[in-house]
Amino acid sequence: MSALLRRTRKKPADRVVTLIGKPGCHLCDDARAVVREVCEETGASWEERDITQDEELHREYWEQIPVVLIDEEQHTFWRVDPARLRNALRP
Repeated sequence: MSALLRRTRKKPADRVVTLIGKPGCHLCDDARAVVREVCEETGASWEERDITQDEELHREYWEQIPVVLIDEEQHTFWRVDPARLRNALRP
């Protein structure tokens, strides 16, 4: 890994994981549990956004929910792999 890449990697505590979903979505419930667990382990913060309350999010993600973003960049959708999420949050 180049020195530049190492300098730009954030510590988990400086990362924000965003779960985009909607109420009544069983995959969203599963994703929420994984995101919560991994963020608690790594120290990353997380938030949840509801596509039924945001027209732009609905347009962009309605076929993919749940969607997980890390620092506003899409990480995954539908199923969240805890190991992959942990790895993405490593400094």
